[in-house]
Amino acid sequence: MRLACVLLIVISTTCTTALAQPDAFPRPESLQPAIEFWTRVYTEADTKSGYLHDNLHLDVVYEKLVFPADASSRQRRRITDAARKQYREILQRLSRGNHDKLSPEQRRVLDLWPDDVSNNELAAAAERLRFQLGQADRFKAGLERSGRWKPHIEAVLSERGLPLELAALPHVESSFDPTAYSRVGAAGLWQFTRSTGLRYMQIDHMIDERRDPFMSTYAAARLLEDNHSVIQSWPLAITAYNHGLAGMRRAANRLDTRDIGKIVAEYDGRSFGFASRNFYAAFVAALEIDRNPNRYFGDINIASADDYVLVEVPDFITADTLASATGLRIGELQQLNPALMETIWAGDKFVPKGFSLRLPASLSADARAALSAIPSDQRYANQRPDLYHRVARGDTLSQIAQRYGVGLSALVRANGLRTSNLIRIGQVLTLPVASTEIPATLAANASPNQMPDTYTVRRGDSIDRISRRIGVPADVLLSANAIRDANRIFAGQQLRIPGSDPQLADNPEPAADTLPTSSVANENLAVAALFTPLPAAESNLASFNTDAEQDDLTLPVTADDSAEETSLALIQQSANLPAQAAQADEAPDLSADPSDYSVGEDNMIEVQELETLGHYADWLGVRTQRLREINDLSFGRPVIVGQRIKLDFSNANISAFEQRRQAFQQQVQEQFFANYHIEDVTEHVISPGESLWLLAQRRYNVPVWLLRQYNPDVNFDRINPGMVLKFPTLRRIETDDA
Repeated sequence: MRLACVLLIVISTTCTTALAQPDAFPRPESLQPAIEFWTRVYTEADTKSGYLHDNLHLDVVYEKLVFPADASSRQRRRITDAARKQYREILQRLSRGNHDKLSPEQRRVLDLWPDDVSNNELAAAAERLRFQLGQADRFKAGLERSGRWKPHIEAVLSERGLPLELAALPHVESSFDPTAYSRVGAAGLWQFTRSTGLRYMQIDHMIDERRDPFMSTYAAARLLEDNHSVIQSWPLAITAYNHGLAGMRRAANRLDTRDIGKIVAEYDGRSFGFASRNFYAAFVAALEIDRNPNRYFGDINIASADDYVLVEVPDFITADTLASATGLRIGELQQLNPALMETIWAGDKFVPKGFSLRLPASLSADARAALSAIPSDQRYANQRPDLYHRVARGDTLSQIAQRYGVGLSALVRANGLRTSNLIRIGQVLTLPVASTEIPATLAANASPNQMPDTYTVRRGDSIDRISRRIGVPADVLLSANAIRDANRIFAGQQLRIPGSDPQLADNPEPAADTLPTSSVANENLAVAALFTPLPAAESNLASFNTDAEQDDLTLPVTADDSAEETSLALIQQSANLPAQAAQADEAPDLSADPSDYSVGEDNMIEVQELETLGHYADWLGVRTQRLREINDLSFGRPVIVGQRIKLDFSNANISAFEQRRQAFQQQVQEQFFANYHIEDVTEHVISPGESLWLLAQRRYNVPVWLLRQYNPDVNFDRINPGMVLKFPTLRRIETDDA
């Protein structure tokens, strides 16, 4: 029987079918200093050195600092701090004018600036000193590694008609290191955050496709393609990969341009910081080096492409059984299949049925037969069920992990915990452990097949999913917790399970004063309900690292009546875990969403999908009637998507409001993308008599809020025949909640 596998399509790097047009990746003169700076960072300074420079004018580099080979992080910090102090004093001296009696060093610093530099500019420069760690050794290592995946990346880009130049982007993101984790929880070769990655990949405590360079490449290609389809500019689409599509659309609209040079020079958005401003310049520098590695590094040994086959796992099977059947060591199998999480390798969960297992090409002739020969008593029809622990007074995550014999990082990952999460008495934690491994003495604490009397909402949960998990109808669950809007649940919220002891549950969240936003919003809610709805900080890139590091801390994290905050940074330090072992804290991540959730200078916002006056009142800490008064809205009159309304910030600041708003939208979107992935985008020409809402509901099965994201500049109240709309193609995720 022939082996059913997917063969890697290797396309020569000389292929020109998907090459971009000559002007697709422009190099504006205004960006040339930044491009040259990043070229130096990538090729002339290794990670034992770096540049002290002006963070706005990158052609002003004060000094290359070289650290002792054995210098600790604190020693490095002292060296860079001393250099900053020295140059700050020099610049402050120069800013006072009278340049006649300068020391040689003061003269050298002044000569780095144009002859007509003003005193004010020099004074400002004293506050713009920045240190950039060198990356030459990392970049060279990335070049050597890149050969393993570049043919696959270029094949995917070519298949989708995208520029092959995009294959250089992982140099900027991860130095082609698929094990890379950033401090904001971005993971893998392409550095997807969880929220953005959920749109295109499976990410949970069993499988994280971000970690697989082959799987994540398909997702990266779709994300870049989606960015470009909305913003119609490769420099802006690439910058949006870091800064977010909403931010780049806002920048382009505010300045009325798609000129990346003008945007970098003039846009002053609050979150458009150093990394975002420099992302495209760094990409252009990386692309030039990638095309000419020998010019910068001499002879270099680039790895050969991985040669493998993919075989579908026929049943739920343990990793040990698969290793034995294929004759591979667990470590070899794990290296070939990095998307499988520790819960799989530890035996707490089975390798899922239908998973595309990557195996060495040498096993091609025997792999399928070997899997078919696995005895029936080593095959399973269902996934091992999740087990739970109810948090008791004094519990810590470390103690819980030790009690059940699980890794702390595995416990953190299984529950999607982050710095902002709380661990509370009564909270239910998922245990990444098999029921057969639970000691009998712990049986009272661990519940293998039934939920306790309260349920703590986790990231990615929805009312529908919770309902199926605990066996309680969704409407009963909503009623028991006084929830009127199924979309308005949030991570950490305690839900009382009907029939349980109500004294053990937190007081239910009071229902907000919500009114339909418009007929558009009503349609939107109806469409969203079809899908089992179920959370952008700038990425901390390897190439944008500075010398800043946290001091070592060891503090306990416990659960008590005050619901102390669980800090993953402290958990990692107290457990001596590597920084990449668990997800770092993330700000609300809507980087793939082009909608504008910011507050304007006039304290006005644009109403977005699923939002109501009740939401705004909750986030502002005011009564709904107050918002009606200042916007001259009569009672019963809904707000309309796209309408601009004024807000009252007497009880909340703008930043807090924006975070609450973004967190709500992120929750809605993550809930949805826990059940659906975006496979592709279809263009539809509107015919006479067609209804947008019927198209969304019945033909394409797309919620309207997602449809608006792919058509952000379209007025949905004015859809005319002949208009072309983009409809994302969705694939439902088959999950096993047993």
